[in-house]
Amino acid sequence: MSFKKAPKHTKLKPMHLRWTCNPKIFDFKSTKEIEPIEGILGQDRALRALRLGVNLKSPGYNIYISGLSGTGKASTVKQILESISEEQPNLLDYAYVNNFNDDSSPLLLTFPAGKAKKFKLELQNLIAFLKERIPQTLDSENVQKKRQILVQEMSNMEKSLVEDFEKRIIHDGFTLGQIKVGELVRPEILPIVDGKPVAIYELENLAKTGKISEEIAKEFIAKYSKYQIEMMEIFKKGLKLSQDIKDKIIELEKSEVEVIVYGAIFNLKENFPDENVIKYLTQVEQNILENLIIFRGQKPIGETTQEGFVIDYFRDYDVNIILDNSNTTKTPVIVEINPTYTNLFGAIEKVSDGKGGWYADFTQIKAGSILKANGGFLVLNVNHLFEEPGVWKTLKRILTFRKLEINEAYNFLLQFSPTTLKPESINVDTKVILIGSSYAYSVLSGYEDDFKKIFKVKAEFDFELKRTKEVMINYARVIKKMINEENLFDIDNTAIAYLFELSSRYAGEKEKLTARFSVIADLVREANYWAKEEAASKVSVRHIIKAYNFTKDRHGLYEEKMSEMIQQGTILIDTHDERVGEINGLAVYGYDFFAFGKPSKITAAVAIGAGNIINVEREAGFSGKSHDKGILIIAGFFRETFGQNFPLSFSANIAFEQSYGVIDGDSASAAEIFALLSALSKISIKQGLAVTGSINQKGEVQPIGGVNEKIEGFFDVCKMKGLKGGEGVIIPKQNIKDIMLREDIIDAVKNKTFSIYAIEKIEEGIEILTGIKAGKRKENGFYEERTIYGEVESRLKEFYQKGKNPFKEKENEKKNNSNDKNSNQIEKSENKTDNNKSKRKKK
Repeated sequence: MSFKKAPKHTKLKPMHLRWTCNPKIFDFKSTKEIEPIEGILGQDRALRALRLGVNLKSPGYNIYISGLSGTGKASTVKQILESISEEQPNLLDYAYVNNFNDDSSPLLLTFPAGKAKKFKLELQNLIAFLKERIPQTLDSENVQKKRQILVQEMSNMEKSLVEDFEKRIIHDGFTLGQIKVGELVRPEILPIVDGKPVAIYELENLAKTGKISEEIAKEFIAKYSKYQIEMMEIFKKGLKLSQDIKDKIIELEKSEVEVIVYGAIFNLKENFPDENVIKYLTQVEQNILENLIIFRGQKPIGETTQEGFVIDYFRDYDVNIILDNSNTTKTPVIVEINPTYTNLFGAIEKVSDGKGGWYADFTQIKAGSILKANGGFLVLNVNHLFEEPGVWKTLKRILTFRKLEINEAYNFLLQFSPTTLKPESINVDTKVILIGSSYAYSVLSGYEDDFKKIFKVKAEFDFELKRTKEVMINYARVIKKMINEENLFDIDNTAIAYLFELSSRYAGEKEKLTARFSVIADLVREANYWAKEEAASKVSVRHIIKAYNFTKDRHGLYEEKMSEMIQQGTILIDTHDERVGEINGLAVYGYDFFAFGKPSKITAAVAIGAGNIINVEREAGFSGKSHDKGILIIAGFFRETFGQNFPLSFSANIAFEQSYGVIDGDSASAAEIFALLSALSKISIKQGLAVTGSINQKGEVQPIGGVNEKIEGFFDVCKMKGLKGGEGVIIPKQNIKDIMLREDIIDAVKNKTFSIYAIEKIEEGIEILTGIKAGKRKENGFYEERTIYGEVESRLKEFYQKGKNPFKEKENEKKNNSNDKNSNQIEKSENKTDNNKSKRKKK
């Protein structure tokens, strides 16, 4: 059967395949003639957001900076914060001191910047002064006399009690004595018998021997019990007198030194009039007066425990300065590169007690970055906040309530339990700047309810710039700035022009330049290296090309291995023949700027069925969601295009052959449709043409990514297998603006050994692939005969008829066979009759 020929489709011309930057547009021959420029190009939106977040001091206006790496996020933040940090801030010093009322809750003292050190020094001097003056005062002759008077007064009162008691017991035949009980000696009431004191327990023996009568012994014992009770009361009174005298002596000592203590601390209160400082100094006053024994030296400083730890009784009067801003003259800007729990929020360090236990006090409290940046800015990478448990949760709580509580993080490794120490919380006014990806922002804003409340400002850095002459000149001036800072060779204008061409390729569009300046900067550095190797005086275009090619080569091992497998026939790719139900799709491998394209064989197999298209990759667990969606769109296209006159009664399998990894994206949708159309029509496809493009259900071809890598990848395979002039690539028309191809491909297009087609509809693509007209609907609703769509429709109709009554054809075959037998028998009978007639005639 002869088919209707397809109309001729226009190929892209060399002018469509690359934007070439003319060096003549620049007013300089090299970067030596231009001045450097400060700042970041093309990030006006992000800069406006940054300035708002930095200057707005209201709660919740922390900043999240998103964008691709290399777009200048970190350097921009640094520049803006450096310009702001010139302002003189009102910073504070922070110190923790002992809470004498509750030592598990250390008190927080705040001072103007630089005053905490002065307070600590003055308090140390005060304690040193009291350590010297209190013993002098208490050991003075005047105090000693007053103390002796109190002691003598107590002695007289005790003596009076004892003498009165002794008079009464002597009258009844007793006297006071002492007896030894074990190692102790205690007073005892002793009866007098025959002028000698005897122990009470000896009376029974004396009565038995007749030295005293039993009546006298019993009388002694009765009186002894009575006086024993009285003696106990006397001793209680004596103990009370002794305690009263001790209290009076303590009060005496307090009264003698309190003038000194109050006077010394009063001067300190005048120097530091803060309310919390005054409350703390009042506690110090009371504690000193209640612990004069320490200042008298009766508890020596060098005293040690049984474990050998030195006891410092004056440690309670120490001042733990956790943040000293005495030398800070600018707004603090902290870039925390290792935001662990301890580094970020501070810590309470523990000290061993020598018995296997650990303890902590107010002197072990340490500050973290969030306090060090108080009143300023703290810059963090969002990904690092999730590397250690509890960091993100704690940061969120601090930013919500604007209070910092320094606690100890649980030690999962050593299984230390947290201390019971609970320092007083600190009011914080730190503005946090998170740097991360747009994906991280979307995840946090989607799953963290209060994320947008505490990060109200999003500064998003663009990854591309609109290409204009002004932008290109400023771009060159930014490069000049880097040249000056890093002492590199200057670059001539041809090399600058080629850099802009590469920048457009990196941006993925001819009319754009990449805003990821770090990539261009790396090329400049490497080109400078190659210029040095050649002993050149400046960087020229050949150095840029060499740097670019060498960069690709460093990351090209995987691409090289795949090319070897295609060349050896391990991966089956045909670029010369025509095949039914087979097509070369195009896929991108690798990542970012080091991606590359390679063809992948896509096949389609069809049979009678219920209109299902089976995605083999999905059945094998290798298909992503976007690819699954693409298969469903293909099904919709077939229903729309061929399912209007009768139900679709076919089943199809679509597979990426020799693919053992996940397939995602919908850029193979057009190729998969072409393979299906070929399989259904039984019309072969030219294998020298590869296809990329997504489609919608109406058969419109949609743009895809990685168009340059895909074209170059297929060209390399065709060149490796031998160009015969029929090879080429079919791409979506919308991707023409993105094409920035290599010079060798442009030369091949000029020489007509390679072609690139841009299509808008599926019909255009199938005509290019087969050379046969796609076909249009006739007035009766069916497609033209001897066209692709006509053949597909005819095959689908055949499937429908067979699927509707699968046994009818067999019955027809049997009936035809039976009819053939009957006709043969009739024919034989007729022949036999004719023979008999002829025989009779001859006779």
